[in-house]
Amino acid sequence: MRRFSSYGQINPKLHYYAPRTGLIEQAYTQLLGEHPEEGGHYITVWAPRQTGKSTVLLEAAQKLRQHEEYEVVLITMESAKYEQDPQVVLRMFVRELQFKIDYPFPNISSWEDFPLIFHRECLKKPLILVIDEFDAIAEQCINKFASEFRKIHTDRITETGKTSAEKTYLLHGLALIGVRSVLGIENVSGSPFNVQRSVHIPNLSFEEVDGMFKWYERESGQQVEQDVIERLYAETNGHPGLTCWFGELLTEGFEDHPPVKEKPITRAFFDIAYQYATYVLPNNTILNILSKADKEPYRNFVLRLFKTGEKLHFRYHDKQVNYLYMNGVVDREQGEDGALYLKFSNPFVQKCLFQYFSNELFQELGKLFDPFENLDDTITETRLNIPNLMKRYERHLRENKAWLLKDAPRRGDLRIYEAVYHFHLYMYLFHFLKGFGGKVYPEFPTGNGKIDLIIEYGGKMYGLEVKSYTTHKDFQDALLQAARYGKQLHLIEISLIIFVESIDEKHRNTYEAAYLDQDTGTTVFPIFVETGC
Repeated sequence: MRRFSSYGQINPKLHYYAPRTGLIEQAYTQLLGEHPEEGGHYITVWAPRQTGKSTVLLEAAQKLRQHEEYEVVLITMESAKYEQDPQVVLRMFVRELQFKIDYPFPNISSWEDFPLIFHRECLKKPLILVIDEFDAIAEQCINKFASEFRKIHTDRITETGKTSAEKTYLLHGLALIGVRSVLGIENVSGSPFNVQRSVHIPNLSFEEVDGMFKWYERESGQQVEQDVIERLYAETNGHPGLTCWFGELLTEGFEDHPPVKEKPITRAFFDIAYQYATYVLPNNTILNILSKADKEPYRNFVLRLFKTGEKLHFRYHDKQVNYLYMNGVVDREQGEDGALYLKFSNPFVQKCLFQYFSNELFQELGKLFDPFENLDDTITETRLNIPNLMKRYERHLRENKAWLLKDAPRRGDLRIYEAVYHFHLYMYLFHFLKGFGGKVYPEFPTGNGKIDLIIEYGGKMYGLEVKSYTTHKDFQDALLQAARYGKQLHLIEISLIIFVESIDEKHRNTYEAAYLDQDTGTTVFPIFVETGC
């Protein structure tokens, strides 16, 4: 029986997978060419890590091998990722290629000799070459390879009247696989590889994710509740590596939660797996995303994305946007106004980033309350008073902000990033409730900065929508939005927590009035938290 696999290339005989025939056909056609006698195309294949790039090209290569008139070769540059010397990288490339082609190469001692590898006196038939992990090598090496491939492509184009097999250089088709398109090469003189076509590998569709789990059901006889599949897709947005990782956890178990094959995979079990995936279990895709997001100058940009009051525009040619997009930290969405905006790549990634920054910035909170203090106005065995809890939080922030926020990330105008307060509130609630057996966890329903905190205590659920105050209109919109979210949670009451630099008693009394939304029947309780900075 097959299994889910989230590491390395998929083996169709051993693993569950989405066929992706359309993408495979596209890559196949590009490399072979619409008119093969004229030659194929030189393409880049790009997407974030663990999204199935190599698998698609492997399938395309197997299909290409049905044409015996072509040599089809796949190599990887993974072993050259730490080399900076172009000469060393060249030797490693030649060695890898020589391993796959069983006839002798000429002596390649310099980059000037590079085209000789593909000369018709060296190759016996046209070559279709796929290079995996191409962008793992140093930038200067990428530029050298790209420049040489461009020369070869240009030479082939100029040899009109000759078939692909008759041309001087027999590099018929070329695919460079990586997390970014070679169009993005940082070369002051422009891209040296402007002959290429770019093929983007998208995430899985819901139908593809659903199909894999239905396949598992047929082979294993174990039912997977439809709600599990829908929640999994919503949390991962169809990211292939993360989808298959959750497939592993759900079907094979994890830590002290072994699989129970004789029972269906339920939403309750998914929720347990999700908690372990978020807080306990390592995953290379998530670790890579965290490392990319925590680098400067990208770190501050990611903190801006957690801003709740304003969407950021998607600009592919912005270096920071491009880097985060290519590395799977962010994605794009089209707003109701038709414009393209940034969002986190999926809710699971956003939650992992939120947890990471929260823990990094606030490892210490200080004393939350006096050990002999009577807390009955805030918490009892069965009840939680959110307004009084927020008063305690506001007081804690005011009394400790000098050291708590001393090293907090700041914007260009020296104001603290909005997200920092959200991280701090979450950590405060987490530690406050932990001692009473309560739980708090963040939810990100939109993929941009919007954050909701869900509290479970005393057998009840409490919803907190978190925002920062900007304008009166935005405040009114936030009331409606909170009411709709409360209805989604099946709550008749929900709290709207609003951070503001300062607010006087007159405005607090006016704005903190309860709001009953007639359409949803939900009552929203606004609560302002004054930051003082």
